[in-house]
Amino acid sequence: MKNIDSFTHVRGESLFVDDLMLRQDVLIGLCFDSPKAHGKITSVDYSQAEALAGVVKIFTYKDVLGENQIGGIIPDEPLWAEDEVHFCGQPIAFIVAETEAIAKKARALITIEIEELPVITTAKEAKEKGSFINAPRSFKLGDSTSAFSDCEYVFEGETFSNGQEHLYLETQGCYAVPQENGTIKLTSSTQGPTQVQKTAAKVLGIPMHKIEVDVIRLGGGFGGKEDQATPWAVMTAVAVQHLNRPVKYMLNRHDDLRMTGKRHPYTSFYKIGLTKDLKIQAFEVEFLQNSGAAADLSPAIAERTLFHATNSYFIPNVSTTVYSCKTNLPPNTAFRGFGGPQGMFVIESAIADAADKIGVSRTEIQEINLLAENDVFSYGQIATQVAAKNTWFTAKETFNLEELEQEVATFNKENNRHKKGISLMPVTFGISFTNTQMNHARALIHIYQDGSVGVSTGAVEMGQSVNTKMLQVAQSVLGISATKIKLETTNTTRVANTSPSAASSTADLNGKAVEMACTSLLERLSGVAANLLSSEEKNITFQEDFVCIDGQKSTLTWEEVITQAMVERIALSENAHYATPIIHFDKTKEKGHPFAYHVYGTAMTTVTVDCLRGIYEIDAVKIVHDFGTSMNLGIDIGQVEGALAQGIGWMTMEEIAYNNDGRLLSNALSTYKVPDIFSGPKTIETIPLETEGTAMAIKKSKAVGEPPLMYGIGVYFAIQQAVKEFNPNYKLKFHSPFTPEKVLMGLYESLQ
Repeated sequence: MKNIDSFTHVRGESLFVDDLMLRQDVLIGLCFDSPKAHGKITSVDYSQAEALAGVVKIFTYKDVLGENQIGGIIPDEPLWAEDEVHFCGQPIAFIVAETEAIAKKARALITIEIEELPVITTAKEAKEKGSFINAPRSFKLGDSTSAFSDCEYVFEGETFSNGQEHLYLETQGCYAVPQENGTIKLTSSTQGPTQVQKTAAKVLGIPMHKIEVDVIRLGGGFGGKEDQATPWAVMTAVAVQHLNRPVKYMLNRHDDLRMTGKRHPYTSFYKIGLTKDLKIQAFEVEFLQNSGAAADLSPAIAERTLFHATNSYFIPNVSTTVYSCKTNLPPNTAFRGFGGPQGMFVIESAIADAADKIGVSRTEIQEINLLAENDVFSYGQIATQVAAKNTWFTAKETFNLEELEQEVATFNKENNRHKKGISLMPVTFGISFTNTQMNHARALIHIYQDGSVGVSTGAVEMGQSVNTKMLQVAQSVLGISATKIKLETTNTTRVANTSPSAASSTADLNGKAVEMACTSLLERLSGVAANLLSSEEKNITFQEDFVCIDGQKSTLTWEEVITQAMVERIALSENAHYATPIIHFDKTKEKGHPFAYHVYGTAMTTVTVDCLRGIYEIDAVKIVHDFGTSMNLGIDIGQVEGALAQGIGWMTMEEIAYNNDGRLLSNALSTYKVPDIFSGPKTIETIPLETEGTAMAIKKSKAVGEPPLMYGIGVYFAIQQAVKEFNPNYKLKFHSPFTPEKVLMGLYESLQ
């Protein structure tokens, strides 16, 4: 089945927040934010702005009737700053005007005086000054301290991975409309409708049932709309509460870049110990996460970094600690991989460092240490249905690694200006929210009198084609054609208390709920059909809009069964709740079984570096990926390719830059480079691993949203190998992204 949105997408007919028909009395909102990264507000003068014709009202924390607080995990983030600001871009006020032009003019008329305080921009500086979001977390396995004494090789080093801008096509936004009896409807561009509902109710001081959140679809999210869509929706809700008129707020691109958080930059310190036969015996890491000025989702992201700190390798002695460091940057937030990529970059860097100093290939160390069945992760879960070696050796064999390595070696001997590099990147990624209580979902299915079906879930469609998969589940269970089924918008009134669409778990959780609801409906309808056909219920199935007896199509149609069900007053609506079984995690012991299953894969990357200019081309990325038993291979391969491109961008060109005053320098598409058609791999080949899949995944089709992003890490090490081929004196550095500027400096460092 093709993506059910593709037809309306390419015709420009798909609806987003900015496409909605607006009420005639709509007002436009605009945020006034802090020009300083840290300081005490001594005065703000709104008088000129308020006097401007067309300005209806300027809202501040003084207008909040409930709590001026939007922090989820930790209540440390006000909706609007009160006496102090903690980052450039922190919301201070909300201008509501007749037009956007008037609101912009009013914003320029506001004057503010801020007594500046010291600014912290790096995680290192925050740790030195004892500035943290919360207490550090540590995972331990074995005894790494004593294990190092038994190692033949011990190496220590430092890594840095920069942040990343989400750059979703659709910026943050919300359209808020007053309803009767004090109810407000928010059409929001959010991955977390319930989070928006809950926070709006708290800030407005009203019950949650007075807030209805509706999500049509998102023009991209990547984690950036899991928590950070909330403040903009809540601001519009506050305005509606006071003015009883609709309010719309869509951030322009520059405001969105300036005011929203990114992927977390990490500075990390590692120590790795190997035996003489290259087995990794001990591994220690201290992760410094640059959390920004408030918690947002940083504690949860830090936790997932620990979960994925050893990637696809079994290491018997592990000690990893993460500090969520409080700085004066916008609160950093979820981004595809949710802390996992930052952890994986460190172990891959440590292996590259060890290989270089020992004088062996990185691939040799990787292969020797791959996970096997029943190995234990540092968090206590036993690895089962392990496909790490399977994907690795399948990739080596399918893509002829030995022959490719020989071709690369020959090329490098024969060329002086251009050098090639090659790398393998294994990936092991756990699927589930690491916060166990979030692993649940609901579905509401209505069968209408004419046999058509409406499906409501908590899944938010943001380009990952989850609606297509939900339709596939309903269609396959009910045995009817896709044209009879409609996927409804995601709405907190129809499906309440949803977890956000995140953690690669959306299709699994919501798909299982759809499957349960449709199965319950089918059981009722089978009884109706059995009576009509004078057959036994156990012999009844539904296929292609007809009833079948023992697999043979009868003349009884789906519509006729529905008509009879109505006559018999059979319930044609069903609500189902699914909660992932088995999973659990004890944070007091830092042990448990947090993941329903793991996704495995291996990517083989080749690059060519122009050693005169420092630029590079990615020749090919060839992947063996564990899809389970994919229910839609076209969509899943598309997800692999998109995630890979995003991972390559993070590792090679997307460079977030702040100055020492905490002001964003990479604040436009002229100063922040994302991959385009010319910077992607010339060839991407994705081969599905032959496997049965797992019953914990919907239809045994494994989650695919986040794991492939980590294949992009392999590009970093392929480029590094090419640089080393040109300049044997180059000392390996692990400081991403590996931009052409850094490549050029590496090519010519210490060359006499």
